[in-house]
Amino acid sequence: MIPGKSAMTIHPELIARAKERPMKYSLIRYEFKNGTTEDWHREIDRFIAAIDSDPELKGKISYRCMKSRDDSSYLHLAAAADDAAIATLQSRDFFKHYREKTRQAAGGHVTVTPIELIAQTAA
Repeated sequence: MIPGKSAMTIHPELIARAKERPMKYSLIRYEFKNGTTEDWHREIDRFIAAIDSDPELKGKISYRCMKSRDDSSYLHLAAAADDAAIATLQSRDFFKHYREKTRQAAGGHVTVTPIELIAQTAA
């Protein structure tokens, strides 16, 4: 996260939708190998801002990025309301740009795993 920026919050519409039907989750994993972390974190922030500002995706896609404290491992958790939201996201130029930047940052080795939610806390 860029200093001075607020943390991403879960959109209330996503919470309501999660109660109605299960979200589609993906876990993206890689080791950061190329570039500076500062530049990479700005790239992640731009991607999240693009999702948040897209009227067709707002409230339908949740995206979080985390980094291991102990090494250069990154974990991204993506959640989509449905297949249509995934297709819309994947059709966007900003997604295609970010996907390529992720591959570059990871030295070409990115693992995307579809996962399902078993249980969660209320908040």
